Amino acid sequence: MKILATAALAASVAFIPVSAMARDLTVGLAASTTSMDPQFYVVGPNSAMARNIFDGLVNQDARQQIEPALAESWERLGETTWEFKLRAGVKFHDGSDFTAEDVIASIERVPVAATNSPSSFAPYVKAIKEVVEIDPLTIQIKTDGPTPLLLNNLSRISILPAEQAQTTTEEMNKGNGVIGTGPFKFVSWTPDAEIIVERNENYWGGEVAWDKVTFRIFKNNSARVAAILSGDVDMIESIPTADTRRLERTADLKVIKATGNRLMYLHMDQDREEAPFAKDAEGKNPLIKKEVRRALSHSLNREAIVDRVMDGQGTPSGQVVPQGYFGFEDALAVDVYDPELAKKMMADAGYPEGFELTFHASNDRYPNDSKVAQAVGQFFSRVGVKTSVETLPGSVYFSRASAREFSFIMGGAAIETGEPSGILGPLLETYGEKAGQGNRGRYSNAEFDATLDQARKTLDDAEREGLLKAATKIAMDDLGIIPLFFLDNTWAAKADLSYEGRSDGYTLPFYVTAE
Repeated sequence: MKILATAALAASVAFIPVSAMARDLTVGLAASTTSMDPQFYVVGPNSAMARNIFDGLVNQDARQQIEPALAESWERLGETTWEFKLRAGVKFHDGSDFTAEDVIASIERVPVAATNSPSSFAPYVKAIKEVVEIDPLTIQIKTDGPTPLLLNNLSRISILPAEQAQTTTEEMNKGNGVIGTGPFKFVSWTPDAEIIVERNENYWGGEVAWDKVTFRIFKNNSARVAAILSGDVDMIESIPTADTRRLERTADLKVIKATGNRLMYLHMDQDREEAPFAKDAEGKNPLIKKEVRRALSHSLNREAIVDRVMDGQGTPSGQVVPQGYFGFEDALAVDVYDPELAKKMMADAGYPEGFELTFHASNDRYPNDSKVAQAVGQFFSRVGVKTSVETLPGSVYFSRASAREFSFIMGGAAIETGEPSGILGPLLETYGEKAGQGNRGRYSNAEFDATLDQARKTLDDAEREGLLKAATKIAMDDLGIIPLFFLDNTWAAKADLSYEGRSDGYTLPFYVTAE
Protein backbone atom coordinates (compact mmCIF):
# COMPACT_ATOMS: atom_id res chain seq x y z
CA MET A 1 0.00 0.00 0.00
CA LYS A 2 2.83 2.37 0.82
CA ILE A 3 4.46 1.83 -2.59
CA LEU A 4 1.16 2.35 -4.37
CA ALA A 5 0.48 5.58 -2.48
CA THR A 6 3.93 6.91 -3.38
CA ALA A 7 3.43 6.04 -7.01
CA ALA A 8 0.04 7.71 -7.07
CA LEU A 9 1.49 10.83 -5.50
CA ALA A 10 4.31 10.91 -8.06
CA ALA A 11 1.82 10.56 -10.89
CA SER A 12 -0.30 13.42 -9.54
CA VAL A 13 2.73 15.69 -9.14
CA ALA A 14 3.66 15.05 -12.75
CA PHE A 15 0.50 16.83 -13.84
CA ILE A 16 1.07 19.94 -11.69
CA PRO A 17 2.38 22.86 -13.81
CA VAL A 18 5.96 23.81 -12.94
CA SER A 19 4.86 27.39 -12.24
CA ALA A 20 2.46 26.12 -9.56
CA MET A 21 5.11 24.12 -7.72
CA ALA A 22 6.87 25.65 -4.77
CA ARG A 23 10.30 26.97 -5.60
CA ASP A 24 12.90 28.75 -3.55
CA LEU A 25 15.45 31.17 -4.91
CA THR A 26 19.04 31.63 -3.79
CA VAL A 27 20.78 34.85 -4.73
CA GLY A 28 24.47 35.69 -4.39
CA LEU A 29 25.06 39.28 -3.34
CA ALA A 30 28.32 41.19 -3.63
CA ALA A 31 28.03 43.31 -0.49
CA SER A 32 26.58 43.01 2.97
CA THR A 33 23.53 44.69 4.35
CA THR A 34 24.80 46.60 7.39
CA SER A 35 21.45 47.25 9.08
CA MET A 36 17.92 45.86 8.90
CA ASP A 37 16.56 49.29 9.85
CA PRO A 38 15.40 50.67 6.47
CA GLN A 39 15.60 54.26 7.73
CA PHE A 40 19.10 54.23 9.24
CA TYR A 41 21.85 54.33 6.60
CA VAL A 42 21.69 55.46 2.96
CA VAL A 43 23.93 52.91 1.27
CA GLY A 44 23.17 50.69 -1.72
CA PRO A 45 23.01 47.22 -0.10
CA ASN A 46 20.71 48.48 2.66
CA SER A 47 18.40 50.32 0.26
CA ALA A 48 18.17 47.33 -2.07
CA MET A 49 17.35 44.92 0.74
CA ALA A 50 14.75 47.30 2.15
CA ARG A 51 12.86 47.28 -1.17
CA ASN A 52 12.29 43.54 -0.76
CA ILE A 53 10.59 43.98 2.61
CA PHE A 54 9.23 47.53 2.64
CA ASP A 55 7.40 49.94 0.35
CA GLY A 56 7.34 53.70 0.15
CA LEU A 57 4.36 55.89 -0.62
CA VAL A 58 5.86 55.77 -4.10
CA ASN A 59 8.59 53.52 -5.50
CA GLN A 60 11.10 53.81 -8.35
CA ASP A 61 10.88 51.55 -11.38
CA ALA A 62 13.83 49.92 -13.15
CA ARG A 63 14.84 53.27 -14.67
CA GLN A 64 14.18 55.29 -11.51
CA GLN A 65 10.93 56.79 -12.69
CA ILE A 66 8.34 57.33 -9.96
CA GLU A 67 5.46 54.86 -9.78
CA PRO A 68 2.54 54.48 -7.32
CA ALA A 69 3.06 52.20 -4.35
CA LEU A 70 1.32 52.64 -0.98
CA ALA A 71 -0.14 55.84 -2.41
CA GLU A 72 -2.39 55.18 -5.40
CA SER A 73 -2.53 58.82 -6.49
CA TRP A 74 -1.51 62.32 -5.48
CA GLU A 75 -1.96 65.95 -6.41
CA ARG A 76 -0.56 69.32 -5.44
CA LEU A 77 -2.96 71.62 -3.62
CA GLY A 78 -0.91 74.76 -4.05
CA GLU A 79 2.84 75.23 -3.73
CA THR A 80 3.30 73.69 -0.29
CA THR A 81 0.56 71.09 0.13
CA TRP A 82 0.36 67.64 -1.47
CA GLU A 83 -2.56 65.26 -1.00
CA PHE A 84 -2.08 61.50 -1.24
CA LYS A 85 -4.78 58.86 -1.61
CA LEU A 86 -3.55 55.71 0.11
CA ARG A 87 -4.04 52.20 -1.21
CA ALA A 88 -6.94 50.38 0.44
CA GLY A 89 -6.72 46.82 1.72
CA VAL A 90 -2.94 46.75 2.27
CA LYS A 91 -1.72 44.60 5.15
CA PHE A 92 1.57 44.73 6.98
CA HIS A 93 3.43 41.47 7.46
CA ASP A 94 2.06 41.23 11.00
CA GLY A 95 -1.49 41.33 9.65
CA SER A 96 -2.28 44.89 10.71
CA ASP A 97 -3.98 47.30 8.29
CA PHE A 98 -2.00 50.02 6.55
CA THR A 99 -3.45 53.48 7.25
CA ALA A 100 -2.52 57.14 7.35
CA GLU A 101 -1.32 56.72 10.93
CA ASP A 102 1.53 54.50 9.71
CA VAL A 103 2.70 57.06 7.17
CA ILE A 104 2.77 59.82 9.76
CA ALA A 105 4.68 57.72 12.29
CA SER A 106 7.18 56.50 9.68
CA ILE A 107 8.04 59.98 8.42
CA GLU A 108 8.37 61.29 11.96
CA ARG A 109 10.73 58.42 12.80
CA VAL A 110 13.32 59.30 10.12
CA PRO A 111 15.18 62.07 12.03
CA VAL A 112 15.25 59.86 15.13
CA ALA A 113 16.69 56.92 13.17
CA ALA A 114 19.37 59.28 11.82
CA THR A 115 21.19 59.28 15.15
CA ASN A 116 24.79 58.10 14.62
CA SER A 117 24.08 57.25 10.98
CA PRO A 118 27.08 57.56 8.62
CA SER A 119 24.71 58.95 5.97
CA SER A 120 21.12 59.35 7.08
CA PHE A 121 17.74 59.63 5.39
CA ALA A 122 17.02 62.88 7.21
CA PRO A 123 17.71 65.09 4.14
CA TYR A 124 14.84 63.35 2.32
CA VAL A 125 12.28 64.56 4.88
CA LYS A 126 13.77 67.83 6.05
CA ALA A 127 11.41 69.86 3.81
CA ILE A 128 8.34 68.19 5.35
CA LYS A 129 6.71 70.55 7.83
CA GLU A 130 3.66 68.48 8.75
CA VAL A 131 1.80 65.32 7.77
CA VAL A 132 -1.94 65.55 8.37
CA GLU A 133 -4.46 62.71 8.38
CA ILE A 134 -7.59 63.70 6.47
CA ASP A 135 -9.11 60.25 6.83
CA PRO A 136 -7.60 56.77 7.30
CA LEU A 137 -6.72 56.57 3.58
CA THR A 138 -5.93 60.21 2.84
CA ILE A 139 -3.05 62.35 4.02
CA GLN A 140 -1.76 65.81 3.24
CA ILE A 141 1.93 66.60 3.40
CA LYS A 142 2.71 70.23 4.04
CA THR A 143 6.21 71.36 3.13
CA ASP A 144 8.36 74.24 4.25
CA GLY A 145 8.23 75.97 0.89
CA PRO A 146 7.80 74.49 -2.60
CA THR A 147 9.32 70.98 -2.77
CA PRO A 148 9.31 69.68 -6.34
CA LEU A 149 11.35 66.59 -5.42
CA LEU A 150 8.96 65.43 -2.73
CA LEU A 151 7.98 62.30 -4.68
CA ASN A 152 11.62 61.44 -5.43
CA ASN A 153 12.48 61.91 -1.78
CA LEU A 154 9.50 59.90 -0.54
CA SER A 155 10.55 56.99 -2.75
CA ARG A 156 13.50 56.61 -0.36
CA ILE A 157 11.39 56.40 2.82
CA SER A 158 10.19 52.96 3.92
CA ILE A 159 6.83 52.77 5.67
CA LEU A 160 6.59 50.82 8.94
CA PRO A 161 3.62 50.08 11.18
CA ALA A 162 2.95 52.97 13.57
CA GLU A 163 3.42 50.69 16.56
CA GLN A 164 6.97 49.94 15.36
CA ALA A 165 7.94 53.60 15.05
CA GLN A 166 9.58 53.48 18.47
CA THR A 167 11.64 50.42 17.60
CA THR A 168 15.33 51.29 17.67
CA THR A 169 17.88 50.45 15.02
CA GLU A 170 19.57 48.17 17.54
CA GLU A 171 16.37 46.19 18.01
CA MET A 172 15.76 45.91 14.27
CA ASN A 173 19.29 44.60 13.85
CA LYS A 174 18.29 41.85 16.26
CA GLY A 175 15.38 41.01 13.95
CA ASN A 176 12.68 42.69 16.02
CA GLY A 177 10.14 44.91 14.27
CA VAL A 178 11.39 44.34 10.71
CA ILE A 179 7.85 44.59 9.38
CA GLY A 180 6.80 46.13 6.09
CA THR A 181 4.24 45.73 3.32
CA GLY A 182 6.67 44.49 0.67
CA PRO A 183 6.64 41.24 -1.32
CA PHE A 184 8.74 39.37 1.21
CA LYS A 185 8.65 38.93 4.98
CA PHE A 186 11.81 39.06 7.05
CA VAL A 187 12.92 35.71 8.50
CA SER A 188 16.53 36.04 9.62
CA TRP A 189 19.79 37.95 9.17
CA THR A 190 23.29 36.67 9.78
CA PRO A 191 25.56 39.70 9.24
CA ASP A 192 28.09 39.30 6.44
CA ALA A 193 26.66 35.88 5.61
CA GLU A 194 22.97 35.47 4.85
CA ILE A 195 19.52 37.04 4.84
CA ILE A 196 16.39 34.89 4.49
CA VAL A 197 12.95 36.20 3.54
CA GLU A 198 9.71 34.41 2.72
CA ARG A 199 6.71 35.05 0.51
CA ASN A 200 4.16 37.68 1.57
CA GLU A 201 0.95 35.89 0.64
CA ASN A 202 -1.03 39.13 0.94
CA TYR A 203 1.20 41.38 -1.14
CA TRP A 204 -0.84 44.18 -2.69
CA GLY A 205 1.43 44.31 -5.74
CA GLY A 206 0.57 40.87 -7.12
CA GLU A 207 1.59 37.25 -6.82
CA VAL A 208 5.04 36.55 -5.43
CA ALA A 209 6.78 33.80 -7.38
CA TRP A 210 9.11 32.52 -4.65
CA ASP A 211 8.25 30.77 -1.39
CA LYS A 212 11.59 31.65 0.15
CA VAL A 213 14.57 33.71 -0.95
CA THR A 214 17.99 33.22 0.56
CA PHE A 215 20.47 36.01 -0.02
CA ARG A 216 24.02 34.79 0.46
CA ILE A 217 26.93 37.22 0.73
CA PHE A 218 29.97 36.58 -1.45
CA LYS A 219 32.32 39.52 -1.06
CA ASN A 220 34.99 37.51 -2.83
CA ASN A 221 34.38 37.81 -6.57
CA SER A 222 35.78 34.38 -7.42
CA ALA A 223 33.57 32.73 -4.81
CA ARG A 224 30.49 34.46 -6.21
CA VAL A 225 31.25 33.28 -9.76
CA ALA A 226 32.04 29.77 -8.54
CA ALA A 227 28.67 29.66 -6.78
CA ILE A 228 26.70 30.38 -9.96
CA LEU A 229 28.84 28.03 -12.06
CA SER A 230 28.37 25.18 -9.58
CA GLY A 231 24.64 25.79 -9.24
CA ASP A 232 24.88 26.62 -5.53
CA VAL A 233 22.96 29.82 -6.25
CA ASP A 234 20.38 30.64 -8.90
CA MET A 235 21.53 34.18 -9.56
CA ILE A 236 24.37 36.55 -8.71
CA GLU A 237 24.83 40.30 -8.96
CA SER A 238 27.94 42.33 -9.84
CA ILE A 239 29.72 39.94 -12.17
CA PRO A 240 33.48 40.48 -11.93
CA THR A 241 34.43 42.17 -15.17
CA ALA A 242 37.04 39.56 -16.06
CA ASP A 243 34.40 36.79 -15.86
CA THR A 244 31.60 38.34 -17.90
CA ARG A 245 32.59 36.84 -21.26
CA ARG A 246 33.15 33.46 -19.65
CA LEU A 247 29.65 33.45 -18.15
CA GLU A 248 28.14 34.62 -21.43
CA ARG A 249 29.58 31.50 -23.08
CA THR A 250 28.20 29.16 -20.41
CA ALA A 251 25.24 27.27 -21.87
CA ASP A 252 23.09 27.03 -18.76
CA LEU A 253 23.47 30.68 -17.77
CA LYS A 254 22.50 34.11 -19.02
CA VAL A 255 24.11 37.49 -18.41
CA ILE A 256 21.99 40.61 -17.82
CA LYS A 257 23.39 44.13 -18.17
CA ALA A 258 22.06 47.61 -17.49
CA THR A 259 23.63 51.04 -17.57
CA GLY A 260 24.25 51.94 -13.97
CA ASN A 261 23.63 55.05 -11.92
CA ARG A 262 26.51 54.57 -9.49
CA LEU A 263 29.28 57.12 -9.79
CA MET A 264 32.78 56.15 -8.69
CA TYR A 265 34.45 59.29 -7.40
CA LEU A 266 37.36 60.64 -5.37
CA HIS A 267 36.80 62.70 -2.22
CA MET A 268 39.57 64.70 -0.62
CA ASP A 269 40.15 66.68 2.56
CA GLN A 270 39.36 70.31 1.73
CA ASP A 271 38.90 72.11 5.03
CA ARG A 272 41.86 71.14 7.20
CA GLU A 273 45.15 73.01 6.91
CA GLU A 274 46.83 69.91 8.23
CA ALA A 275 45.54 66.55 7.04
CA PRO A 276 46.72 63.17 8.35
CA PHE A 277 47.65 61.69 4.96
CA ALA A 278 48.31 64.65 2.62
CA LYS A 279 51.40 66.70 3.38
CA ASP A 280 53.65 69.09 1.54
CA ALA A 281 57.22 69.88 2.64
CA GLU A 282 55.88 72.08 5.44
CA GLY A 283 53.35 69.52 6.63
CA LYS A 284 50.39 71.41 5.14
CA ASN A 285 47.48 69.97 3.14
CA PRO A 286 47.84 70.68 -0.62
CA LEU A 287 44.35 69.34 -1.39
CA ILE A 288 42.78 72.57 -0.18
CA LYS A 289 43.86 74.21 -3.44
CA LYS A 290 41.42 73.53 -6.28
CA GLU A 291 44.32 73.92 -8.78
CA VAL A 292 45.86 70.83 -7.20
CA ARG A 293 42.58 68.95 -7.42
CA ARG A 294 42.29 69.90 -11.11
CA ALA A 295 45.84 68.74 -11.75
CA LEU A 296 45.04 65.39 -10.15
CA SER A 297 41.94 65.11 -12.34
CA HIS A 298 43.97 65.73 -15.51
CA SER A 299 46.49 63.10 -14.40
CA LEU A 300 43.82 60.38 -14.65
CA ASN A 301 43.29 58.34 -17.80
CA ARG A 302 39.67 57.42 -17.13
CA GLU A 303 39.26 55.68 -20.48
CA ALA A 304 42.19 53.38 -19.70
CA ILE A 305 40.79 52.60 -16.25
CA VAL A 306 37.42 51.65 -17.76
CA ASP A 307 38.91 49.68 -20.65
CA ARG A 308 41.73 47.87 -18.85
CA VAL A 309 40.64 47.60 -15.24
CA MET A 310 36.88 47.40 -15.76
CA ASP A 311 36.98 45.47 -19.06
CA GLY A 312 34.84 48.17 -20.65
CA GLN A 313 32.04 47.97 -18.08
CA GLY A 314 31.75 51.65 -17.26
CA THR A 315 31.46 55.17 -18.67
CA PRO A 316 34.02 57.94 -17.87
CA SER A 317 32.38 60.93 -16.23
CA GLY A 318 32.95 64.58 -15.49
CA GLN A 319 29.73 65.12 -13.51
CA VAL A 320 27.33 63.37 -11.14
CA VAL A 321 24.63 61.97 -13.48
CA PRO A 322 24.95 59.99 -16.73
CA GLN A 323 23.95 61.41 -20.07
CA GLY A 324 20.18 61.18 -20.57
CA TYR A 325 19.34 61.84 -16.92
CA PHE A 326 17.38 64.89 -15.85
CA GLY A 327 19.95 67.60 -15.02
CA PHE A 328 22.82 66.32 -17.18
CA GLU A 329 24.97 69.30 -18.21
CA ASP A 330 26.21 68.99 -21.81
CA ALA A 331 28.80 71.74 -21.27
CA LEU A 332 30.71 69.72 -18.67
CA ALA A 333 33.25 67.55 -20.43
CA VAL A 334 35.36 64.84 -18.82
CA ASP A 335 38.80 66.25 -17.94
CA VAL A 336 41.22 65.12 -20.63
CA TYR A 337 44.12 62.89 -19.71
CA ASP A 338 47.14 65.19 -19.93
CA PRO A 339 49.98 64.37 -17.52
CA GLU A 340 52.16 67.22 -18.78
CA LEU A 341 49.38 69.71 -18.14
CA ALA A 342 48.89 68.14 -14.71
CA LYS A 343 52.58 68.61 -13.88
CA LYS A 344 52.45 72.24 -14.99
CA MET A 345 49.35 72.92 -12.92
CA MET A 346 51.03 71.31 -9.91
CA ALA A 347 54.08 73.52 -10.38
CA ASP A 348 51.92 76.62 -10.81
CA ALA A 349 50.15 75.74 -7.57
CA GLY A 350 53.50 75.67 -5.78
CA TYR A 351 54.28 71.95 -5.90
CA PRO A 352 56.86 71.39 -8.67
CA GLU A 353 58.18 68.39 -6.71
CA GLY A 354 54.74 67.12 -5.78
CA PHE A 355 53.79 66.12 -2.23
CA GLU A 356 53.13 63.03 -0.12
CA LEU A 357 49.73 61.34 -0.24
CA THR A 358 48.23 58.16 1.13
CA PHE A 359 45.10 57.21 -0.79
CA HIS A 360 42.56 54.97 0.97
CA ALA A 361 39.85 52.85 -0.65
CA SER A 362 37.69 49.81 -0.03
CA ASN A 363 38.71 46.44 -1.40
CA ASP A 364 35.43 44.51 -1.31
CA ARG A 365 32.58 46.97 -1.86
CA TYR A 366 32.63 47.85 -5.58
CA PRO A 367 33.71 45.92 -8.68
CA ASN A 368 37.51 46.03 -8.92
CA ASP A 369 37.66 48.77 -6.27
CA SER A 370 41.14 47.78 -5.12
CA LYS A 371 42.46 47.58 -8.69
CA VAL A 372 40.91 50.96 -9.58
CA ALA A 373 42.54 52.48 -6.49
CA GLN A 374 45.93 51.09 -7.47
CA ALA A 375 45.53 52.49 -10.98
CA VAL A 376 44.59 55.93 -9.62
CA GLY A 377 47.63 55.86 -7.34
CA GLN A 378 49.90 55.04 -10.29
CA PHE A 379 48.55 57.93 -12.34
CA PHE A 380 49.11 60.32 -9.42
CA SER A 381 52.66 59.04 -8.98
CA ARG A 382 53.45 59.72 -12.62
CA VAL A 383 52.85 63.44 -12.15
CA GLY A 384 55.04 63.68 -9.06
CA VAL A 385 52.63 62.95 -6.22
CA LYS A 386 54.36 60.43 -3.96
CA THR A 387 51.33 58.19 -3.53
CA SER A 388 50.82 55.18 -1.30
CA VAL A 389 47.61 53.18 -1.68
CA GLU A 390 45.95 51.39 1.21
CA THR A 391 42.74 49.38 0.78
CA LEU A 392 40.56 48.00 3.54
CA PRO A 393 37.40 45.91 3.87
CA GLY A 394 34.28 48.04 3.58
CA SER A 395 33.19 47.11 7.10
CA VAL A 396 36.25 48.96 8.40
CA TYR A 397 36.86 51.50 5.67
CA PHE A 398 33.56 53.40 5.59
CA SER A 399 33.29 53.98 9.33
CA ARG A 400 36.87 55.24 9.46
CA ALA A 401 36.30 57.44 6.41
CA SER A 402 33.21 58.93 8.06
CA ALA A 403 35.30 59.59 11.16
CA ARG A 404 37.68 61.53 8.88
CA GLU A 405 40.69 59.38 9.64
CA PHE A 406 41.78 59.64 5.99
CA SER A 407 42.67 62.50 3.65
CA PHE A 408 41.93 61.15 0.17
CA ILE A 409 39.37 58.42 -0.47
CA MET A 410 37.40 56.67 -3.19
CA GLY A 411 33.67 56.08 -2.98
CA GLY A 412 30.68 55.05 -5.01
CA ALA A 413 27.45 57.04 -4.90
CA ALA A 414 24.16 55.96 -6.43
CA ILE A 415 21.70 58.53 -7.75
CA GLU A 416 19.09 57.66 -5.15
CA THR A 417 16.52 60.24 -6.32
CA GLY A 418 17.00 59.74 -10.08
CA GLU A 419 18.33 63.28 -10.62
CA PRO A 420 21.43 65.30 -9.60
CA SER A 421 20.38 66.39 -6.11
CA GLY A 422 20.58 62.75 -5.05
CA ILE A 423 24.37 63.05 -5.19
CA LEU A 424 24.91 66.80 -4.98
CA GLY A 425 23.20 66.99 -1.60
CA PRO A 426 24.76 64.08 0.31
CA LEU A 427 28.29 64.49 -1.09
CA LEU A 428 28.75 68.21 -1.69
CA GLU A 429 26.35 70.26 0.40
CA THR A 430 28.01 71.93 3.37
CA TYR A 431 28.20 69.37 6.15
CA GLY A 432 25.73 69.84 8.97
CA GLU A 433 23.24 68.09 11.20
CA LYS A 434 20.73 67.61 8.36
CA ALA A 435 22.84 68.15 5.24
CA GLY A 436 25.94 66.82 3.54
CA GLN A 437 26.01 63.67 5.65
CA GLY A 438 28.24 61.92 3.12
CA ASN A 439 30.49 64.96 2.59
CA ARG A 440 33.61 63.31 3.99
CA GLY A 441 35.89 65.90 2.36
CA ARG A 442 33.91 68.80 3.88
CA TYR A 443 33.67 70.74 0.61
CA SER A 444 31.74 73.95 1.19
CA ASN A 445 30.59 76.66 -1.23
CA ALA A 446 27.81 79.05 -0.24
CA GLU A 447 26.84 79.74 -3.87
CA PHE A 448 26.53 76.02 -4.54
CA ASP A 449 24.40 75.50 -1.41
CA ALA A 450 22.09 78.38 -2.35
CA THR A 451 21.68 77.20 -5.95
CA LEU A 452 20.93 73.63 -4.92
CA ASP A 453 18.51 74.85 -2.28
CA GLN A 454 16.72 76.99 -4.87
CA ALA A 455 16.46 74.01 -7.21
CA ARG A 456 14.79 72.04 -4.45
CA LYS A 457 12.13 74.77 -4.16
CA THR A 458 11.42 75.28 -7.87
CA LEU A 459 8.30 73.55 -9.14
CA ASP A 460 8.80 74.36 -12.83
CA ASP A 461 10.72 71.42 -14.35
CA ALA A 462 12.71 73.45 -16.90
CA GLU A 463 13.73 76.09 -14.38
CA ARG A 464 14.63 73.44 -11.81
CA GLU A 465 16.77 71.56 -14.31
CA GLY A 466 18.63 74.78 -15.12
CA LEU A 467 19.37 75.33 -11.44
CA LEU A 468 20.56 71.77 -10.99
CA LYS A 469 22.90 72.18 -13.94
CA ALA A 470 24.21 75.43 -12.45
CA ALA A 471 24.81 73.79 -9.08
CA THR A 472 26.58 70.90 -10.77
CA LYS A 473 28.81 73.30 -12.69
CA ILE A 474 29.81 75.16 -9.51
CA ALA A 475 30.77 71.94 -7.75
CA MET A 476 32.61 70.55 -10.77
CA ASP A 477 34.48 73.82 -11.35
CA ASP A 478 35.66 73.53 -7.74
CA LEU A 479 36.12 69.77 -8.01
CA GLY A 480 34.45 69.22 -4.66
CA ILE A 481 34.71 65.61 -5.76
CA ILE A 482 36.62 64.20 -8.74
CA PRO A 483 34.25 62.04 -10.83
CA LEU A 484 35.79 58.89 -12.31
CA PHE A 485 33.17 56.76 -14.10
CA PHE A 486 29.72 55.21 -13.86
CA LEU A 487 29.59 51.49 -13.21
CA ASP A 488 27.60 49.12 -15.40
CA ASN A 489 25.26 46.84 -13.47
CA THR A 490 25.43 43.13 -14.25
CA TRP A 491 23.77 39.89 -13.16
CA ALA A 492 24.18 36.24 -14.09
CA ALA A 493 21.26 33.84 -13.71
CA LYS A 494 20.26 30.32 -14.57
CA ALA A 495 18.94 30.13 -18.11
CA ASP A 496 15.31 29.62 -17.08
CA LEU A 497 15.22 32.88 -15.06
CA SER A 498 14.46 36.35 -16.38
CA TYR A 499 15.23 39.71 -14.79
CA GLU A 500 15.07 43.24 -16.10
CA GLY A 501 18.34 44.87 -15.09
CA ARG A 502 17.96 48.04 -13.07
CA SER A 503 19.87 51.30 -13.30
CA ASP A 504 20.03 51.43 -9.49
CA GLY A 505 21.70 48.01 -9.43
CA TYR A 506 19.19 46.60 -6.95
CA THR A 507 18.58 42.86 -6.98
CA LEU A 508 14.83 42.46 -6.34
CA PRO A 509 13.57 38.85 -6.52
CA PHE A 510 9.95 39.96 -6.88
CA TYR A 511 10.87 40.86 -10.47
CA VAL A 512 12.76 37.61 -11.11
CA THR A 513 10.56 35.21 -13.03
CA ALA A 514 10.95 31.58 -14.07
CA GLU A 515 10.30 30.83 -17.73
